[in-house]
Amino acid sequence: MIKVLINCPSDFNLSSQSLKKIGGIETLNVNLAKILSKKKINVILSSYCKKSIKKNNVLNLPVDVIKKHPNKYVFDSIISSNDSSIFNYFPNSKKILWLHNPLQIEKSLRKKQFFHIIRNKPTVVFVSNYLKSITSRIYPFKKRVVIKNFLSSAFTTKLKSIRRKPIFVWSVQRDKGLSNTIDMWINKIYPISKNAEFYILGINKLPSKYKLELLKSKNIIFLGRVSKKKLKEIYTKSTAMICLGYDETFCLNALEANSCGLPVLTFGKTALSELIKNNFNGYVVNNFNQLSTKILFLLKLNLFKRKILTNNSILNSKKYNPKIIAYSWLKLLK
Repeated sequence: MIKVLINCPSDFNLSSQSLKKIGGIETLNVNLAKILSKKKINVILSSYCKKSIKKNNVLNLPVDVIKKHPNKYVFDSIISSNDSSIFNYFPNSKKILWLHNPLQIEKSLRKKQFFHIIRNKPTVVFVSNYLKSITSRIYPFKKRVVIKNFLSSAFTTKLKSIRRKPIFVWSVQRDKGLSNTIDMWINKIYPISKNAEFYILGINKLPSKYKLELLKSKNIIFLGRVSKKKLKEIYTKSTAMICLGYDETFCLNALEANSCGLPVLTFGKTALSELIKNNFNGYVVNNFNQLSTKILFLLKLNLFKRKILTNNSILNSKKYNPKIIAYSWLKLLK
């Protein structure tokens, strides 16, 4: 049986309580571990946890325990998210660096990743063609592969037909462009459509110039970070997601929104240019004026055309079913 270590050096564990609000990278690591374990692969997941936990045939161990006693473990392959230091402890294992974020030379030197990469020469897996294109060719990776991200189990269940409410959702964990979007909503959407609502999720704090009372009076609802369950509940009743795409290396949130029937409104920057097809599973606009025009257009869209847009969004998301993406990982491991 193949033995694989999936290393995600983040503060979480496999207990159900800690998984409710974990980020995208952590969610992907947990789900990849579950997927591979179902393929009769012996999987150990390492994270910054305090004690060992076993769940769904996956053993979750503290990273520090593995590094302290590397002689106790033998892995055929190691998949490590954004971190190459773990490879130093297992010279005989196949090394796969799962790159989720940009890795500029200065950043890799500062975080001491550059020399780990030179020493180990891992195969690198990019989550998008965009991320591959912006990663320096200076890195001596053994091989460069693109395996796109996949939906978590929470977003692969069949969506029941549901009437949409005039709700637009921001669930990106960064606030670049949020102030412009709020101003656009206050000045151009609310005066015309008093029933439409703008939900802000994913971030813990609003830009300081805004007061909650003012935003609420303009139908702007701030909810902060929420669980995957709550996020799906909001997605399935909303009209569209706003994801500008300034610095997305994949944008799992946009994919999850698509899976719930939400088209995505975007500037089509970075990896969103790969994920969103204009007039199919979303709309690509050039500025905030066009964004407001498209929101007003969606608010007036008839039920027949809205259902087409919803079905297209769900259809696009099916390409990222974990059962499909798993084949690429299995091919790489074997």
